[in-house]
Amino acid sequence: MRVRETGLLLTDRMKSPDQKKFRRDRLRTMLVGLVALALLLLAVAAYKTYRVYQSDLPSFEQLHNIEPSLKTKIYDRNGILIQEFFSENRALTPFDQMPPDLVNMLLASEDRKFYDHWGIDVRRVLVVAFSNLLSWDIKAGASTITQQLARMLFLNREQTFDRKFKEALTAVKLERTYSKQEILEMYLNQYYFGSGAYGVAAAAHNFFGKNVAELTISDDAVLIGMLKAPNSNSPFRYPDRALKARNRVLYSYYTYGGLNRAQYDSLKDEPLVVTPPSENVGDAPYFTEEIRQYIFDRYGESMLYSGGLKVFTSLDVGLQRAAEAAVARKVDSLRARIERMYTLGNPDYTELLPDTVDAQGRPIRAYKHVQGAFVAIDNATGDVLALVGGRSFEATKYNRATQGRLQPGSAFKPFVYTAAVDNGFRTSDLIDDLPIVLDIPGASQWRPHNFDDKFMGPITLRDGIRLSRNLVAIRLLLRIKPEQAIFYARRMGITTPLQANPSLALGTSEVIPIELVSAFSVFPNKGIHIPYRMIHKIVDRYGSVIEDNTAIQKEEVLSEQTSYIMVNLMQSVVDAGTGRGVRSRGFTRPAAGKTGTSNNFCDNWFIGFTPQITAGAWVGFDVKTSLGRSQDGAKNGVPIWTEFMMAAHDTLPILDFEEPEGIVHADVCLESGELATDRCTDVRTEIFTADSQPTQRCRLHPSSGRYSAGAAARRPAAPDVDTSEDRTHF
Repeated sequence: MRVRETGLLLTDRMKSPDQKKFRRDRLRTMLVGLVALALLLLAVAAYKTYRVYQSDLPSFEQLHNIEPSLKTKIYDRNGILIQEFFSENRALTPFDQMPPDLVNMLLASEDRKFYDHWGIDVRRVLVVAFSNLLSWDIKAGASTITQQLARMLFLNREQTFDRKFKEALTAVKLERTYSKQEILEMYLNQYYFGSGAYGVAAAAHNFFGKNVAELTISDDAVLIGMLKAPNSNSPFRYPDRALKARNRVLYSYYTYGGLNRAQYDSLKDEPLVVTPPSENVGDAPYFTEEIRQYIFDRYGESMLYSGGLKVFTSLDVGLQRAAEAAVARKVDSLRARIERMYTLGNPDYTELLPDTVDAQGRPIRAYKHVQGAFVAIDNATGDVLALVGGRSFEATKYNRATQGRLQPGSAFKPFVYTAAVDNGFRTSDLIDDLPIVLDIPGASQWRPHNFDDKFMGPITLRDGIRLSRNLVAIRLLLRIKPEQAIFYARRMGITTPLQANPSLALGTSEVIPIELVSAFSVFPNKGIHIPYRMIHKIVDRYGSVIEDNTAIQKEEVLSEQTSYIMVNLMQSVVDAGTGRGVRSRGFTRPAAGKTGTSNNFCDNWFIGFTPQITAGAWVGFDVKTSLGRSQDGAKNGVPIWTEFMMAAHDTLPILDFEEPEGIVHADVCLESGELATDRCTDVRTEIFTADSQPTQRCRLHPSSGRYSAGAAARRPAAPDVDTSEDRTHF
């Protein structure tokens, strides 16, 4: 045994130092090779894994063009916010406008090493990963602020290793693309705080009714406390949870060094105070729906709901509310009248409610809704100051002011008279208010009537429009030809089809209310047509103007003289004609206008103007139905118009219609329509253009001497008959 051991020792001793060194070098080389091979295989695997995920990661272009969804905001002419359209309720706040306490609380609560890492907190990842591996599940996260941002922008909230890996890779790419401040800014503007609020600006507004700069330290803590669970920690839904979450944030901020002990103790004892916003966004729904549809059609859905546009409009919120109140008051009173006069069994004024039955199993009927429309336009600019499209936008979004095609009744007559005056007719010309029988092709003979079924004989053009005599308007139209009236209506802004027949004089062809009001504004504008406008300009999210309508478009469609004569004629309507209710209701400023009522009292109108504003009111049913006997434009259109105009002119200067050069005044005999003599007993001072003034002295009352102005008795332009309104019968 000893020999064998000795032999082994001897054999061992026989190995040379060179052999031993060779053996060690070979082992070392083999180990290095194995390590290198392992690292190579690991690198290849990592590269191949990265390549697999690379296709699912955001591209370079996506990273450099991050644009969060922003609201489109609609403002009135005074900069008051009236509506918002959005897919995500968000407004951007630059980093330098964010409260430092808010930013530091975010770091203290979510990522204390934010400024030290490159997108991933490796130490935190290893600790959390070990914990997750022990449970074989993802129960805890180690996401940095950058990783959370990556998830918000490009990924989902799946709790999988696959998603976490993509999140980490994307975070690294974000850190290489943006600065730390830019990442914080995007995070706070991107995060969803619940209750429809995306980003800190929307959250500050929703929960506290404040701008971001106005947030207190306690407010900051409430918002940061919502990050982990926006719905569960909502101060609206769960105030107790929100309070606890706030205090946890305050404690974290205290340990971070943002608060001293006294500050922390004081703040954690403060009660939770939330204040929802007080403003009423949602004014002028029919108007803002027009704006929404315009943007959708021109710029697309994405720009409308996510583009962050600012739309500055023509609307005046104060005047809009006055218009809505005036329309609602009249429409509601008409509905109450209908309910008093007609039973639920009357099929003309009631309708079946779908899918409803009473206790006896009978279908339930309800009264039809009386509707109203109103438009007010600034004469100088064409700005739509107020627009009402119906009684209730919630009930129906159909906009009667812009979409309705309605019979204007006698409110169309000014176009007939305009064509006549512009083609040489004088205000003193006599037209027969007498029966007429007309042959209508393809129909029986037409015998039109006046509203009172009476006839006044020959009367002047002024009295014809003042008293709204149907037969005068028809005869006048026949003399100038319907095509002429249509030509002038077109030039002044009416685009709807107009039928060239005698009934055109009585407003049987349909018009759109906003076009009718715009056309009337030509008169106080001295013959200038200014297209109505609702949008001044549109600004994109970067502050660049992408649409500018501030330049006023003007087109001369009438002479100053013709437009002034028409203004003067329609002043007679307001002062002593069918529109005299304007005066009896207390509106004393210079004004002019025209009433209108379609056949069978279905459509009631009043379109009128002052030197500053033109406005028009309509009431009626959507399906042509009589409002009831004696319900006309004077009773229902005039009150709406007057109530609005009194509110609209409350702070405006008192202006009169300016008489242009080329207008002359002369006394005329109302019996002959000729220049008055000293023997004429019924005299009125009329206006004419210089080249159309009468030259013939009254032949019914020849003068015995030279006529002296003022010698004859003058009759004021007062009503000769009951002029409650001009109801059209045909």
